Amino acid sequence: MWVFGGEFASPDGEQFYHYKDLWVLHLNTHTWEQIKAPGAPSGRSGHRMVLSKRQLLVFGGFHESARDYIYYNDVHAFNLDTFTWSRLTPSGSGPSPRSACQMTPTLDGTGVIIYGGYSKSRAKKDVDKGTIHSDMFLLKREVKDEQEKWVWSRVSPSGVKPPPRSGFSLGLGPGGRALLFGGVCDEEDEETLEGDFFNDLYLYDINKNRWFPGQLKGGRSEKKKRRRKKGAEEGAQTEGSPEEKDGEELQPTEIIKEIVAEDGTVMTIKEVIPGARAAEESEEEEEDDEEEEEEEEGATAAPLVEPCPRSNSMAAVKHGKLFLYGGMFEVGDRQFTLSDFYVLDLHKMEQWEVLVEMDPKTQEWLEESESEDEGDEEEAKGGEDEEDEESSEDESDEDEEDEHPPVKPGESLSQYQSRTEAYWQGLARTNMGPDAKDKKVQKVGLAMAKVFFEDQA
Repeated sequence: MWVFGGEFASPDGEQFYHYKDLWVLHLNTHTWEQIKAPGAPSGRSGHRMVLSKRQLLVFGGFHESARDYIYYNDVHAFNLDTFTWSRLTPSGSGPSPRSACQMTPTLDGTGVIIYGGYSKSRAKKDVDKGTIHSDMFLLKREVKDEQEKWVWSRVSPSGVKPPPRSGFSLGLGPGGRALLFGGVCDEEDEETLEGDFFNDLYLYDINKNRWFPGQLKGGRSEKKKRRRKKGAEEGAQTEGSPEEKDGEELQPTEIIKEIVAEDGTVMTIKEVIPGARAAEESEEEEEDDEEEEEEEEGATAAPLVEPCPRSNSMAAVKHGKLFLYGGMFEVGDRQFTLSDFYVLDLHKMEQWEVLVEMDPKTQEWLEESESEDEGDEEEAKGGEDEEDEESSEDESDEDEEDEHPPVKPGESLSQYQSRTEAYWQGLARTNMGPDAKDKKVQKVGLAMAKVFFEDQA
């Protein structure tokens, strides 16, 4: 595993240091080794690096100081055979300077695809404007007469594209499909900055140059499996062609679907289904209706397991499974760091499986203190006053937890959220302040209810 660069910031945010060193972790011995080679890119963070053939390609990033900042769109290559750095000068129009984009190698290994990213620019004196990029580019390597040449070209995918965001995770799945999960879209003005976090999944088919949402099917119930098996046995005893029923040929069915993307784009999809398949899907719909009726009569559905909205999580694909670890989300000025671990079988696409659960009691809200003097005064108290204060805080936390609406026996997450919606939205509004947007308050209230529900389960 190779690591290049990064950033260190002092706790007060007044000093920044950007690294430009290159390290390799030998997985067989679990030891780190620093690779010293001249010609490395300048110190930076927020850049991206991927392996393409026998080269490590580094793109973009930013350098920030207490007074200024700069974003990059340069490309550098580290040759794994010669252990030398070189700066590439691709032809064509490439991406604008940015950080936090995502890079994935093409299937033939001759190039990389770069998507999205984030950058800041000076809107006016002492006011910066952030930009979330949602464009896509291909950096391709061409060899002619033993001369290597790199070329930029812009890519315009079709399909249902993800809404603009940054901080999303990307992994390369089977069949040449890149998987995008989560992220955050910051809504900012001169005085406030609020993030809208996601936990959706999108797939980009590199071969077809097309985006489409990753829809989970949900696990099939045993009852439905038995019905399918019974139907198959009855069908095997029926004479005649599968395209015929009661001596009549089944006609193909035309289905027209309209999909509304989050940006308001309406896509119309027309699909012609053969008669036998249409009849089968009709039977499946009837089975689904029967199961829904049974659930309404008293059966309690298991809560849907899925990662909560987040940004900056780590994603990797191995043996056709997507692994997702950690990340963070924000409530007002507070950051919540996650340590949960999930896996999704990409062949089945049924549901997320929890490998490591998130324990709300072990998580810590991180927020800046109002003043250093205030902290010094707290330390000066010491002794019995400090112990009394901690005891009082513990009792207050316990009382607050006891005041939350309890979870009723057999109640599902959706039922609990619906029943206690007013309470959690009121608590979210209290924490976020009167200026927070209603949509954001509603989303945070649902998240708080979910955390409490899972803690009580």
